Parts: sequence; C-alpha cells; structure tokens
Amino acid sequence: MSFSSTKPVGAMTSAFVQIHTLTAYPAALLNRDDAGFAKRLPFGGAVRTRVSSQCLKYHWRNFSGEHALYGLDVPRSLRSRETFKRCIARPLVEEGYPLRLVVAFALHLQKLIVSDESLSKTDFKKLMSDEVDDETLLDQLKSNQVIILGWPEVDYLRRIIRERLDALREVWADAAAPLSDEQLEQVYQELQAIGKGELKKNLKGLYLAAGLDAALFGRMATSDVLARGDAAIHVAHAFTTHAEESESDYFTAVDELVAQEGEGELGSGHLNSQELTSGLFYGYVVVDVPLLVSNLEGVPPAAWLEADRTLAAEVVRRLLHLIATVSPGAKLGSTAPHAYAQFMLVEWGRSQPRTLANAFHRPVSLDGEGVLVNSYRALGRYVEQMDRMYGKLTERRLAAIDLPEAVQRQLQVDTLNAVPEIADWVAEKIQGGA
Repeated sequence: MSFSSTKPVGAMTSAFVQIHTLTAYPAALLNRDDAGFAKRLPFGGAVRTRVSSQCLKYHWRNFSGEHALYGLDVPRSLRSRETFKRCIARPLVEEGYPLRLVVAFALHLQKLIVSDESLSKTDFKKLMSDEVDDETLLDQLKSNQVIILGWPEVDYLRRIIRERLDALREVWADAAAPLSDEQLEQVYQELQAIGKGELKKNLKGLYLAAGLDAALFGRMATSDVLARGDAAIHVAHAFTTHAEESESDYFTAVDELVAQEGEGELGSGHLNSQELTSGLFYGYVVVDVPLLVSNLEGVPPAAWLEADRTLAAEVVRRLLHLIATVSPGAKLGSTAPHAYAQFMLVEWGRSQPRTLANAFHRPVSLDGEGVLVNSYRALGRYVEQMDRMYGKLTERRLAAIDLPEAVQRQLQVDTLNAVPEIADWVAEKIQGGA
C-alpha cells in the first residue's frame, strides 16, 4: 500500500480514531481481582463483569503473532523494578567493569531519574565497604516502583557508566587492591559530575527515547529528568452489555495412580472451585492521532501534519487487528478464552470523542432475540439519538456478524467491511491527514 503525506488544504490539527467493539466470551475468567473473582463494575443499577484497561493493553502490547506491535522495527519499552540491575549493571559487570563501581554509578543514575536525588557520600562509602555477596550488591538496584524506560534510554545510561569508568581505569585497574580514601573521593567526584541538566537534555534528544509502549500508552515520571509522556491511546475498561452471569465451577484433579487401584478410592487428588463468567463485552478505544504522531516523531502535536506519519499509520493499522482478535490470556489451559470481536465500529473525526457505553446504561435483556441482537438494537438506538442531537460528526466504517439492517441504517453506515479493510482505511486517513 502506498501513502501520500501531503498536507490537505485547510486541515485542522485535531484528529481522533474511535474504536467500538462487541466481543462474546463463554465460560471464562478473563480478569481477576485480589480475591480471585472476576472483576466487576456497577453500572445502570446492575453489576457487570469487567476487564480492566491494564489487562487489555498488556495483551495487545505483548502479542507476538501477526500484526504484533513489537514486530515493528522501533525501540520498545521496558517495565520493571529490575531494569537497572538486569539491563544496565549486569551487562557492564560481564564486560569486566568492577561490580561495586558499576552499582554505585547505576544507583546514582537511578536516584536522579526516580526522585531527583543523587547518591550521598555516606551511602557511597557504605556501598563501597559493605561485605556482601555480588547478588546482594546488585539487589540494591531494585527500585520500589516499576520504572518505564525505553531501550534507547537504557543504552544511553549504560554508555554513561562505561565512559565514566573508562576515565577512572587507572583507579580500579588493580582489581585485587582496595581503593584508598583518595581514590574513593576521586570516584565520588566523577560520579557527582553526572548532572541532572545534561542527563535530561541528552535523554530528551534520543529518538523514541521512552520506547514504543510509552509513546502509545504514556509514561508517568516522578522526576523531571525523564520526559513524562501523555497516552496517545486511551483504553476504557470493557464491560458486559447485560447484567453479570457467573457460576461457581467445582472441579477435581484425579490422582490417576490411586484411581487405577480401584479399591474403593475415588482417586481425587485435589478439589476446589473457581468462578466462571460469560458475557458480551463492549470495548472502547480512542487514538489521539496528533499526540501519537508527536510521541513517535518528536514533533509538537500541532505540527503533526508536517511530520512523517508512516509509523503512526502502521501502529494504528496493527492496533485495530489486535483489538479485534487478541483476547486476555487468563486460564488458557482450562477455558481457552479465544474470541474475535463480532462487531467493530471505527470512527474518524475531529470532534471531542464520546463513548457509546451509555447505550447499555440499561442492561440489555437476554430474552427475545438474544443478547447480541438486543445489544445491537440498543447501540443503534443510542447512536441514532446522539446523531439527531449533535449531528453526525464522524466518518464510519463497520464490520459485524448478524447485524440487523435497521441497526445498520441507524448507525448511518452504507456497507459492511472486513476488519482488514477498515484497518487499511484508518491507516490511509492518518497518512493522508484527511
């Protein structure tokens, strides 16, 4: 597919892609709370089964098959408490740099990034004198919170430490000899020379510094060294269009050796129960296109039409496929919760996005034509009334199974498309800036 990146005459700077889906799951436990039960949401006077946005994003982000986001040739993000330990310090130690000095520099950088603080001289001396094993030293680099760093940032931080330690090679060249007080002071001064201002400037100058994940779904930063990133893709919690349906599933695991004896024993080696749910889930995702281009290309959102939009178009094209086909992966072995969306409405427009969740404020009935058709009719009525109230503000494409013709007319969509066709259409809209 070829794209044109010319700027349309009179184009406005705002642009949103809205993605609405209906997906049915039978006998599943897609997303659990701290007690092991399905997550729930009270809405419209009825309790609904829910799947959190964090759960959905995790599976879309980490899917490794066709249309995978991480299949793009762009840096990815790391979300971990152990990034400084595993990806910065340990590789440098394996290159032959002294462990204590590597940990000291890495801990100093971590403090600058997380809390705007530096490694104090007291903590530095304690670190250099503690008689602990190597793994305990490295464990000091485990942060109290998950830190999101892009691979470009990780590579840059590792390079800083390598350059500083190369400058101090005469100090630590004799690995068997302990450092003198004068040498320790020299190391500490070199460590303190890593300033917050220069660090912030250089991190900001890296291409896709925070990685693809942060460019899409945002990054909160607790210091001003790392660039805070606003999420360009907004994901709502999915919930059932009807009141929750759940059942306690009593199950046993057979002790096959005992069962084969056949001497009065039933052969049960384990018995327990778990909650299973079923339902038709409404999902809603918004893509802020100018912000996405800004996060990916490093331009102001208002200048997105002057930027290269090829990557942004491909990201959203893939995202549509993932939203339609990738399911939360909980309890795969016992429930096989693999389902494709039965309905996908995609909108392109420049007005403030609006969810269609309120179509299901009154839970749909399971009787009559069934939950899917009843949900279609509720959605069609709601969109028709919203269009009557505000006017039709978006261009629309629709893919659906068993959609009544009356509902298609209410949605003001002339024809049904396949999901790949809709994904290509959205990519072309972004690339063309139409």
